[in-house]
Amino acid sequence: MSFRALRVDKNDDGKTSAAVVEMALSDLPEAEVTVAVEYSTVNYKDGLCIGPGGGLVRNYPHIPGIDFAGTVETSSDARYKPGDKVVLTGWRVGEAHWGGYSQRARVKADWLVPLPDGLSAKQAMAVGTAGFTAMLAVMALEAHGLKPGRGPVLVTGAAGGVGSVATAILANLGYEVAGVTGRPETAEYLRGLGAARIVARAELNETTKRPLEGETWAGCVDAVGGAMLARVLGQMKYGASVAAVGLAGGAGLPATVIPFLLRGVNLLGIDSVMQPYDNRLAAWKRIATDLPMDKLEAMIVPATLGDLPRLGTDILQGQVRGRVVVDVNA
Repeated sequence: MSFRALRVDKNDDGKTSAAVVEMALSDLPEAEVTVAVEYSTVNYKDGLCIGPGGGLVRNYPHIPGIDFAGTVETSSDARYKPGDKVVLTGWRVGEAHWGGYSQRARVKADWLVPLPDGLSAKQAMAVGTAGFTAMLAVMALEAHGLKPGRGPVLVTGAAGGVGSVATAILANLGYEVAGVTGRPETAEYLRGLGAARIVARAELNETTKRPLEGETWAGCVDAVGGAMLARVLGQMKYGASVAAVGLAGGAGLPATVIPFLLRGVNLLGIDSVMQPYDNRLAAWKRIATDLPMDKLEAMIVPATLGDLPRLGTDILQGQVRGRVVVDVNA
C-alpha cells in the first residue's frame, strides 16, 4: 500500500529539497502504532525542518510535521486499537523522528493522546502544538494565582499561533486581554478573537534603564522573549507571572532581578515537547471546554501537502497569521 508524504532530501552538497512523493508502509520506522493521518499544521519548527533543518533534523530523507491527528490503523499496544482517534504533539516527532506531513505515520504509543470528546481531528490541528502550548501557559498562570478581574493580561506575538489561541482562551475565560502585534492589519483579527486592547509592538520593543515601571499587567503569555520580555517583567503587577513560551524576538534576556525581588514577579517556563501524559490529557480536556470553537474557526488557514514548502518559508519570515490546517489527503 502506498501513500503520499512531504519528504525532505539532502544532496551531496548539503542542500535540502522538499517534495510530495509516493511512499510505502515498509518505509515507515518501526514503532507500536500506525496512524492514518487526517490533518497536520505548520509551526516555526516545521518551517526549519522543511528547509535546511535548523539543526533539528538528524537524518535524511526526512518527513517533517511536529503535529498530527488521525485514526489508529494498527497497534501492538493495548492502549490503542484500530479506529481510535488520536492526536500527537511534541516528543521531537517531525524533528528527530518522522512526522505528520504524511498520510501515514508510525509512532510510539507513549507519544499519543486520545482525541478529547467534542474535538475533531481538524479542530485539534487548528490547535496543534501552538494551542496546546497556549493552554499550558494559561494553566500555569492560573496555578500561580491569576484570576479574572485582577487586571489586563498581556499576550505578546498575539497574531501568531500561540498568541491567537491564548487570546481566545483568556478572553473566553473572562480576562481582559491586551494583544501585542507589530502588524497593524491584524488588529481586527485580534479583536475578533476577544482582545480588548491592541498594543503596538514598538511600545514594548525597546529596553529601558528603569528596572521597574508602572504596575500594568496581571499576567502575560510571552511568545517573543528578548528585549520585550525584559521590558514586560518591569511592568508586571505585584506577585504576577509571565509564562514564557517562545523566543521570536531573541533568546537573550537583557533584564535585572529587581522585578523578582521587589515585586515578587514569577517567570514561568513553558515546555510542550516533553510534557508527561497526565498533563497532556488535562490540557487537551481544557482546550475542548475553554477554547470557543467559533473563534478557532476564524484562525484557520487551509492548506495541502503541496503548499508546505511555501508555507515553511512564510512562517520563518513571520508571514503566517493564525493556524494553518493541513489536509494531508486533499
